[in-house]
Amino acid sequence: MTDGFLLAIAVAGTGLAAAGAAALVVRPAPRLAPRVRPYTVVTRTRVRGDADIAALLQPSHQTRGGWMYRLVAPPLLALAARVGRVVERREDESLALSLRQAGYVGVSPADYRTGVVTRLALFGAAGVGFGIVVFHSPLATLGLAACGAVFGASRSRGRIDRAIRDRAERIRLELYTVNQLLAMNVRTGAGPIQAVQRLIDRGSGVVVEELRAVLTAVRRGTAEPAAFRRAAELTPEPAAARTYKLFAAGAERGVDLAAGLRALSEDLRDARREEIRKSATRRRAAMLVPTIAVLAPVMLLFIAAPLPSIVFGSR
Repeated sequence: MTDGFLLAIAVAGTGLAAAGAAALVVRPAPRLAPRVRPYTVVTRTRVRGDADIAALLQPSHQTRGGWMYRLVAPPLLALAARVGRVVERREDESLALSLRQAGYVGVSPADYRTGVVTRLALFGAAGVGFGIVVFHSPLATLGLAACGAVFGASRSRGRIDRAIRDRAERIRLELYTVNQLLAMNVRTGAGPIQAVQRLIDRGSGVVVEELRAVLTAVRRGTAEPAAFRRAAELTPEPAAARTYKLFAAGAERGVDLAAGLRALSEDLRDARREEIRKSATRRRAAMLVPTIAVLAPVMLLFIAAPLPSIVFGSR
């Protein structure tokens, strides 16, 4: 067993050394994508409405590192991508939307799946190590490795869901004030884009970042209604989507934005008040649980203590 293992290691090392020597002698051909990408800006702008300037400024991952990176990284990344698609079965579009709604703007679906596989391997290895050190049993080690892998995979998805909920909550808290400020700017004679520009020049927050992305898309050549509708599709909060759709309608048909924004603010305030009332009711009921759990056994004990003397007549 040991001789076969050493032989496999020797063969793998010889193969890596030969591949490295071949890479030093014969340089791999450069990728065509980085050369062609600058000439496709106009086409991508017409199709997607976004020229993706940030991607043009970033170097391609195929050109990073030396020959060792180009030799070892592609097989590992391909294996991680395959395992990641088995663990995370959502389509790339749905996963990209979830990542965007969670606030992970610079994370692609491939990067997320690679991170999922990495955490899966780390938790699985931790389970293997714990099983070997503590239990000294193959079955227990395999069970702990499986539990660690499942925990690592589910932890990543749960973190995205929590990030989406937290971001939607922050948007709900900010949106009332943002709508009131936008309505005030529109009432003073500013157009939709001018009102948004005034807001992002002085404000900060999640809603301001989404509006800043809308202005960036407009500057890159996207039509104003299309940019606002795209923001409505990307936001995790339905109330914010209604605001962006109102701005898209205002840019197209010239509706009364100030009245619409105030109406949306009132609806948002009423919904927030009702949500706080329901939360207070649930917390009031939760506060009764410890009291009942502590006092009920004591009361039953006091009630049940004299029952033997009452029933049997003994003192």
